[in-house]
Amino acid sequence: MEDRDTPGLYLEMTDLDASSYAASRVPAVVATSGVRRATWWENVHRDRADLPRVLPEFGLLGVYEVDVGFAAPEVPDGIAAHEFRRTGRPGQGRLTGRPTVGLSLVLISPTEPSRAQELRDWADFVHLRHIAEVGVPGYSMVTPYEHVRGGDPRFLHFYEMDTDDPEAAFLAMTPLVRARLADRDEFRRWA
Repeated sequence: MEDRDTPGLYLEMTDLDASSYAASRVPAVVATSGVRRATWWENVHRDRADLPRVLPEFGLLGVYEVDVGFAAPEVPDGIAAHEFRRTGRPGQGRLTGRPTVGLSLVLISPTEPSRAQELRDWADFVHLRHIAEVGVPGYSMVTPYEHVRGGDPRFLHFYEMDTDDPEAAFLAMTPLVRARLADRDEFRRWA
């Protein structure tokens, strides 16, 4: 099993354009103690209707790889921030050696706080496991994180993609898992 050590992710979601964000916000966050690396990503499928939404949509995602003990700087108006730490379980997938050129964030919370561990176990041992096992072309790593303060969204699955067409990889995932899990009940449990 392959994995990497990224203790935490600090995410910022905004509608600022990339050049403004890179010039004004990135230096302020990178100057904070415990930031290892910063990247920023355009949301290329904003306002999609095929998946449920709880958080407001955004045009740009700032991703900061951070150490344990990182304390986020003050967040200006127009930016939503979320801080996550790695769970004790490994990421699933493979490190391909190719650059990550696409991301997918899956942010989930239990219906009741007392069911958080049940959701985490389902995600790791059922949902992510089958996605990793089908070897979706273009998917590399899926890494599980948990909200630092236990708030909503409680868990983050950070999908990294190394394909020039991340949307095609995303759309291929469910049919590949459905074909692998020929039993209808098993597929429903996965979904």
